Amino acid sequence: MRLNTQTDYALRLLMHLAVNPGTLVTIAEVSEHYGISKNHLMKIAQTLGRLGYIDTVRGRAGGLRLGYPAGRINVGTIVRHIEGDFALVECFAGRDGTCRITAACRLTSVLRQAVEAFLDVLDQYTVENLVADNSQLWKLLKSEAAQ
Repeated sequence: MRLNTQTDYALRLLMHLAVNPGTLVTIAEVSEHYGISKNHLMKIAQTLGRLGYIDTVRGRAGGLRLGYPAGRINVGTIVRHIEGDFALVECFAGRDGTCRITAACRLTSVLRQAVEAFLDVLDQYTVENLVADNSQLWKLLKSEAAQ
């Protein structure tokens, strides 16, 4: 199983904001910390903003901050929102496929259970769990404005 780049960046952005509570953080700052594209981060920030997970403040002194406390942002929920599609094989999607054994195949059930187990584990964690008591991460991601 592999998460797409948008999900990876969304989780990194949320972690960065969680490490900088009460501080407006810029896309440029997050991009620099992670060495990733500002354009990709802007798209992710728009999506997370639309979903209410982050607040976006426009203008010269603007930036991003968490829309909810980090302890209320569930990792599994974020992954579901950003990934959107967990159709590991064509028969998951419910469309006409080319697989000739779909009607008798047990693999579909096994893979569906695997995806559910994967998401069940992610559902046990919040963004706060990812950053709490992690001084090394805080040193790496602490905003210059917050120090």
